[in-house]
Amino acid sequence: MSTRKDKFSKKDKKYMSLALTLASSRHGLTGENPSVGCVIVKNDEIISIGQTSYNGRPHAEYNAINNSNEILHGSTMYVTLEPCNHYGKTPPCTKEIIKNKIKKIIYSVEDVDKKVKGKSFKILKSKNIIVKKGLLNKEVNNFYKPYFFNRKNKTPYVTGKIAVSRNDLIYSKGTKRITDIYSDKLTHLLRYKNDSLMISYKTLNEDNPKLNCRLDGQHKFSPKRIILDNNLEMKISSYIFRTANKDNTIIFYNKADKSKVSIFKKKGIQLIRSDLLKNQDFNIKSILKKLYILGCRNLLVEGGNNLTKYLIKKKLFNEFYLFRSPKKLSKLVAYKVFNCFKDLSQKYKDKKKINTQLGKDSITLYRN
Repeated sequence: MSTRKDKFSKKDKKYMSLALTLASSRHGLTGENPSVGCVIVKNDEIISIGQTSYNGRPHAEYNAINNSNEILHGSTMYVTLEPCNHYGKTPPCTKEIIKNKIKKIIYSVEDVDKKVKGKSFKILKSKNIIVKKGLLNKEVNNFYKPYFFNRKNKTPYVTGKIAVSRNDLIYSKGTKRITDIYSDKLTHLLRYKNDSLMISYKTLNEDNPKLNCRLDGQHKFSPKRIILDNNLEMKISSYIFRTANKDNTIIFYNKADKSKVSIFKKKGIQLIRSDLLKNQDFNIKSILKKLYILGCRNLLVEGGNNLTKYLIKKKLFNEFYLFRSPKKLSKLVAYKVFNCFKDLSQKYKDKKKINTQLGKDSITLYRN
């Protein structure tokens, strides 16, 4: 057995690249399970493809096997992540692979799940199936960074974003939009790729946002709304309150009048009481742990200056998108200044410009 890169052909790389594309298209949409892509090839022709299903089950390998109209005996399967080998809510993928007499399995990276890691390799080899790994290792490892982070830290992978004007304002009364329509599209793509979205009640009360995904046809993939609201001061006239239910909204609070609690509970909103730190701020690390337990794996934070600054200082963002508009906003009315540039540059050394090639906004991606 060898996993040296020179043992893989150009065709191997092409098929795995397709598998990675399939996995990427479902990022953030597969619940607690990682998004996996799978391609099955026979006689140098693709005979089936599969992806992890929405919400995580069935798995990509199972779907690829069941999507095929041809006999799989003697075929080769390309899969981005090591196939599972244990019984859960669905049978193990290794069992389906063995049953269908697939000849060769090529997967890119080992699963970090202790129930799987390295075990599938041995199971498949014991059934005389050719097994290779390591193909497109760098690209696939990069794709699974959020999943690996989830498993290691038991917290969501956190992405932040904020838009600032040319004169460093994030808010000026009377101005609804700072960035252009192309930056807005990227914002909605981020919402599509994250299963949850966090803001503070102050941002909610000022902006009355919808926090949904408005890409064509993708509204159903809008993230769950996570609101930080110490005393339940969120306006009940807001869009978020009016559209809230037990499945789409969670509010973390510390204390509030019983009458307020009753109003929010009647809406079906999930209320979670959370202790405050000595400075009266929420314990965000504790909240992130709780969100992970509740199934959140990819969290987008669209906070104001205070929440954003706190997460930057604590280095809780894994990624942060800074949108800078060429617009200059007015300081003649109520306004808010963004003052986190120094913290960003000190805490996040890995940064790159994203060239949209369409709009005039500048977008910088900072990574942990």
